[in-house]
Amino acid sequence: MSTTDALTFWDGVYAARSAAVNPRPNARLTETVTGLAPGDALDLGCGDGGDALWLARRGWHVTAVDVSAVAAERLAALARSYDLGDQIIAVRHDLTGSFPQGRFDLICAHYLHTPLDLDRATVLRAAAHALRPGGRLLVVDHGSTAPWSWNQDPDVRYPAPQEVAADLDLDPARWTVERADAPRRIATGPGGRTAELTDHVLLIRRGA
Repeated sequence: MSTTDALTFWDGVYAARSAAVNPRPNARLTETVTGLAPGDALDLGCGDGGDALWLARRGWHVTAVDVSAVAAERLAALARSYDLGDQIIAVRHDLTGSFPQGRFDLICAHYLHTPLDLDRATVLRAAAHALRPGGRLLVVDHGSTAPWSWNQDPDVRYPAPQEVAADLDLDPARWTVERADAPRRIATGPGGRTAELTDHVLLIRRGA
């Protein structure tokens, strides 16, 4: 699918719902990053911006990217409204064709799933190479299907974190897998509906 089609699709997804006023950060981000010294972060697929805002409030400088211009523009406006405009750069970026420039202490990719074509392994491999020495790549994927998910295919398969790490084919002498597990949590969906879901969590650290 072309870049234009992906932009149109995801702009439609975000335009169809109201802009978030106080989006929540992802639980796996907060449990992983709390205690780390702030630095430069890259949020891949920033969506409503809960992760970027949470990081910025804790001193991180965040580059937040999304293929949707609607999502990026909404986050930029929200950051300014919270006086975080100097902490967050929100831009539209298509990861199918290129990767954001720069070096980062933290790169997070939460639920970077799409019904469109995306070579995730190439994107995440580029992310690992964009880390500064000592930097971490946090990848959080769905490990189960939420009742409110757009994809209710009973045959859908969720690769384990170890499989995701293997697909990246990183040199173990330079990158270390610090975490690869499948914790469960209670999630809240549209209308306040709750369900127990599984996350697939992968944390990779670049060596010095």
